[in-house]
Amino acid sequence: MPKNNQEDGLRRRLGLFPVTNIVIANMIGAGIFTTSGLLMQDLHNPLLMIVLWIIAGVIALCGALCYGEVGAAIPRAGGEYTFLSKLFHPSIGFLSGWLSFFAGFSAPIAFSALGSSEYLTRAFPGLLRLGLVDPDLESMVLKKAYAIAVIAIFTLIHMRGIVFGARVQNFLTILKVALIVGLIVFGLASGKGDTSHFTTGGFDLSFSGWKVIGLSLMWIMFAYSGWNASAYIGSEIKDPVRNLPRSLFLGTSIVILLYVGLNLFYIYAIPPPEMEGVISISGLAAGNVFGRSFETVISIMIFFALFSSLSAFIILGPRVYFSMAKDGLFFKFAAQVHPVHQVPYKSIMLQGFIASVLVLMGTFEQILTYMGFSLGIFPILVVLGVFKLRRSGTGSYRMPGYPLVPIVYVLFGFSILILAFMQSSLISAIALGTTAMGIPAYFIFKRRYKENETTP
Repeated sequence: MPKNNQEDGLRRRLGLFPVTNIVIANMIGAGIFTTSGLLMQDLHNPLLMIVLWIIAGVIALCGALCYGEVGAAIPRAGGEYTFLSKLFHPSIGFLSGWLSFFAGFSAPIAFSALGSSEYLTRAFPGLLRLGLVDPDLESMVLKKAYAIAVIAIFTLIHMRGIVFGARVQNFLTILKVALIVGLIVFGLASGKGDTSHFTTGGFDLSFSGWKVIGLSLMWIMFAYSGWNASAYIGSEIKDPVRNLPRSLFLGTSIVILLYVGLNLFYIYAIPPPEMEGVISISGLAAGNVFGRSFETVISIMIFFALFSSLSAFIILGPRVYFSMAKDGLFFKFAAQVHPVHQVPYKSIMLQGFIASVLVLMGTFEQILTYMGFSLGIFPILVVLGVFKLRRSGTGSYRMPGYPLVPIVYVLFGFSILILAFMQSSLISAIALGTTAMGIPAYFIFKRRYKENETTP
């Protein structure tokens, strides 16, 4: 088979529409449906929150433009792992893949599954009561059990193959986008909210306040994470030089508009003090505007809509582990492709297991902070790689806005990480510790790979 159609056992089957859908699905997830209430708890200012969603969207778009150029020059599966290995050194690529294994995909899968569980139990509170043990303990255990069940179901779906998985993905993404557009249009047009909500609250712009802004931007950037999604499946995209950059730009632009619109609906529908600390924020907003029965319907729909982002993470993550294993820098079994379905099925199974373990171990906000910090580290290095590509003259695609676009992303990215570390040092340190654990792991895998090469 020609190399253009198959690489490393993975076929180029996906055109612009399904790849853009994967970007949108990967971005629109539990973050937009859960973080605004947590943000308002710290910011206490609705207009500031809207401004931060816009700023984060611009940062994400800058990143997407940069990844479009890098991905077109290196159209292989693996995302940051492949890019950093080619641009700088295999050890840097390995550390990004190592962190992705825990924080880049397994943790977001756990987070999305827990988010879907929150909306399911908001719609049907009776699902949290079996009457067997203490109610609070029972509620916590059942939410985690439902989350693990969702992970198991979608792990099995994507072991059936990329084409079947992409069809499921397309349907769920269309459902999710339609739901968000409906909430924005009908919610803002209902006349049952209050525009005075936008003028309430203040904010302290002292250094302490800037630290809160930094942590808030990091949480919002997690909600935008996925703007680089199609870069992880470069080996399976038709005409990647054309379709990969377009999918990143189109997907990210669409999501920015949807996110800002949905947050306008939240603030219009809910007095800001009542937003604070609420996780299932969309359900509350729908209930305020459309009534309690509609709140149940919307919560059910969001429960299903969150499957789309979870599904996208399950598609993308195993391609990173697959690429690492192919290079001898991960467990050998992770490179095995199913002979019939042609997917890295053992990587998919491993990821599902790790995500389930994280569901059992972490709380909602702990996982959110851990992911937000972790996901901000290595994309900065990939964006810096754009300067290296330009100096070398390689690559056939040139993004618009160079060099301003990568400079904006790098400066904001570093600033957010520094401020977030000051505000939430323990969880941020755990993310850095996870990265540091990859250093000895790299040399262990590398030594085993060399031993295998020299063994007769």
